[in-house]
Amino acid sequence: MATPGAGLNDASQSSLTNLVEQKLRAERIVRVGAGWFATIAALSMINSLLSMSGAGIRFIFGMGIAQFVDGLAHQAGQTGFALDLVINGFVAGIFVIFWRFARKGEQWAFVVGMAIYAVDAAVVVYFKDLLAGAFHAYALYRIYTGMSGIPALQKFQQTLAPAGAPIQPR
Repeated sequence: MATPGAGLNDASQSSLTNLVEQKLRAERIVRVGAGWFATIAALSMINSLLSMSGAGIRFIFGMGIAQFVDGLAHQAGQTGFALDLVINGFVAGIFVIFWRFARKGEQWAFVVGMAIYAVDAAVVVYFKDLLAGAFHAYALYRIYTGMSGIPALQKFQQTLAPAGAPIQPR
């Protein structure tokens, strides 16, 4: 009767289990960092909807450029609201794209997304919204932490690839 892990002694089974656990941890670090892109996109859209409804409140989270577009939309009147949704939806969509690729461990998505969000941070600090600037800095730190898990994830994928590769007949 076959047993799981047949052909592996206890030491190699333990080593393989340890590698898989470390790989799962690295994947989680990358996914959590990437998740900030989705959070930023969602909260930016919520801020835009709150602004258009005249609620008078907003979250410090999200993007400063969305606040700028919201202000222009209020000045433009009714046509500005539709344009506001299109522009802010487009910007939020870009961050959703970064989220999708960053979750897969694509380093370019982290780098480009962080660069755009850093520019946005400079905009909010320029307009003296220091609390939003501080949140931007925290979010950038968390995104960077996620990106820092990519090398470990790649190492584990290379190490574990032969173990999960299909058996080639001779």
